[in-house]
Amino acid sequence: MTFKSINPYTNEVIEEYPTLNASELEAKLQLSEKAYSSWKETSFSERAALFQKVAKILRDNKEQYAQTITLEMGKAITEAKGEVEKCAWVCEYYAENAEEFLQDEYISSDAQKSFVSYEPIGAVLAIMPWNFPFWQVFRFAAPYLMAGNVGILKHAPNVNACSLAIEEIFTKAGFPEGVFQSLLIDVDLVPQIMEHDIVQAATLTGSEKAGASVAALSGKNIKKTVLELGGSDPFIVLADADLEQAAKVAIQSRMLNAGQSCIAAKRFIVLEAVKGEFTEKVLQNIAALKTGDPLLTETTTGPLARIDLAENLNRQVQETVKKGAELLIGGKQENAHYDPALLVNVKPGMPGFDEETFGPAASIISVQDEAQAIAYANQSAYGLGASVWTNDHEKGIHLARKINSGGVFINSLVKSDPRLPFGGIKKSGYGRELSHHGIKEFVNVKTIYLN
Repeated sequence: MTFKSINPYTNEVIEEYPTLNASELEAKLQLSEKAYSSWKETSFSERAALFQKVAKILRDNKEQYAQTITLEMGKAITEAKGEVEKCAWVCEYYAENAEEFLQDEYISSDAQKSFVSYEPIGAVLAIMPWNFPFWQVFRFAAPYLMAGNVGILKHAPNVNACSLAIEEIFTKAGFPEGVFQSLLIDVDLVPQIMEHDIVQAATLTGSEKAGASVAALSGKNIKKTVLELGGSDPFIVLADADLEQAAKVAIQSRMLNAGQSCIAAKRFIVLEAVKGEFTEKVLQNIAALKTGDPLLTETTTGPLARIDLAENLNRQVQETVKKGAELLIGGKQENAHYDPALLVNVKPGMPGFDEETFGPAASIISVQDEAQAIAYANQSAYGLGASVWTNDHEKGIHLARKINSGGVFINSLVKSDPRLPFGGIKKSGYGRELSHHGIKEFVNVKTIYLN
């Protein structure tokens, strides 16, 4: 069996990659086991030095890696360069902070001495998506490898060049063989990985369906999981908000990566008093976008990663219109390209409200007051990110506490940051990545008691 990498802008096949069979996979897993036996004994300073080299390789070859990202999944080249830079940042962050995060924690008790140590557990399987093909991988690899675990990557089948490039980066940096491996496998071999003794945890970023499947498989094998799944993030605009800035960030968030982001603002929930003015400003920002060849620096919005993704988004928009919403701009599909769209008069019961729209289409939902805004924000199966726009900072914090999500950003773009925990609740998953919370997800929190 082979995987094809297809340029979504030209629809041309870039390359085909053979997948591993069961016996080849077993050899890779044994290599992980061998690598772990020595890697877990290395010092934090040794691991940190290697991750500093990874960061340098990423920056020195940023143009090359950005082009690989753009060719395989269509991300605008300027955004792809930013993604590579962010990967270097997360490597440096954990190189500098992992030892402090995982130092022994002394606790007073009736013992002469009692403390908690944080120790590695084995291999972590990462099942990663195509939308941020470098960042998603490095935000798992940096903390978990710095903790002394080894990593196994099963990347999305349309970004194989990215997957192999990442493994090569670790090799170039001097990581021992087997500490990080990219495995080109189909989903039917995932059970073989989860059943192997060396694999003690799995992290998945992807769809609700994929997350449920991996969680069930992990439960069967008594292995821990962290899941970061879909989102339908509310973007609440109150009457006293800075509408100019709110509209600008709303479109930045919604159209980043051609709308293919779990934490993109997807439901613009706007107070009726400012709906008209906000809508006009949003339309102006959409009109300023430049679609086209993602390799050109002036392009802001490239194609979606696959034609079927564009087709599904088109279905959602058309069904939302049929149910009474109005399409003010965009909405034209051609192959994987989709013109950035804005829907107004969107209500519960429409796909533009109820479903995750994974592409460049935004929905404006008007509400009468703040109570209805919070009710609509929470009227979702998802709970990943959210934002509130108001000039009353205390009110913003008060409302943020009422929103059911893993993070709320007030007067700001929702984003992931190595310094802050990232993750969701409800159908958006569980567990946290990044910060000191993330690195502790896959370690043995061991109590040591001396009397």
